Amino acid sequence: MSEHHGHGPLGAKVDYPAQYDASCLYPIPRAAGRAALGIAADLPFAGVDIWNAYELSWLNLNGKPMVACAEFRVPADSENIIESKSFKLYLNSFNQTRLGGIAELRAVLTKDLSAAAGAPVQVDIASPDDWGLSYGIQNPAGECLDSLDISPDSYQPNSMLLKASAGESVTEELFSHLLRSRCPVTSQPDWASVEIAYSGPRIDREGLLAYLISFREHDDFHEQCVEQIFSDINRFCQPNRLRVYARYLRRGGLDINPWRSNFVGDTAQNSRGSRQ
Repeated sequence: MSEHHGHGPLGAKVDYPAQYDASCLYPIPRAAGRAALGIAADLPFAGVDIWNAYELSWLNLNGKPMVACAEFRVPADSENIIESKSFKLYLNSFNQTRLGGIAELRAVLTKDLSAAAGAPVQVDIASPDDWGLSYGIQNPAGECLDSLDISPDSYQPNSMLLKASAGESVTEELFSHLLRSRCPVTSQPDWASVEIAYSGPRIDREGLLAYLISFREHDDFHEQCVEQIFSDINRFCQPNRLRVYARYLRRGGLDINPWRSNFVGDTAQNSRGSRQ
């Protein structure tokens, strides 16, 4: 398998494997991206990257195709992210692979993904009978920013747009469907809805929306974009508590949803949006 600019198969022409192949997985260390944001090894947040796979398939021992959906939770303190195209190639390598059932599939996925991430990855698999319960639609919590009448002119991340009122403290949840970033290798667009919950000085909503829009021509991985949003809001608005959760649209049957929070006891919910 050829590599491309240190990003594995991303942006390169590759052949889809005919049989199960764990070597498809291409880990990318988190350290370099975090160093650029000034994030030290002692992370300022708890976090997880929730991946949903909607096109998981394999053969049973009689050669009959089976289908399922899967949720993968990669902890934010893992050494690596997993490059998304390599993840898709890996999942597709099961299409003509015979397995004894969901339990065997889950065990293989857990072993391989944990090895690639450098930390335990949680794997949950839903059969067609459970799809409605596991993958139902849920609207974002809080107030939508998208109706604000603004005239943005920054399309690269501009943290100077962020400001907060020092004399007023609030607790609120806000969201926007206008987040777009781009793949750092192919420059293909990555679309997302982003939820921001915080407690502390009231954040200027027009500035926050303009800031989120400013990622529109920014090239970076989903996880890195969310950590930059978290870091910038934390630095320039100084909330007491902050959560940033981006729900990216799927590509190739796979979506990535980074969640970062310093709320005490906070837990990431896999709240699939209507665009996903």
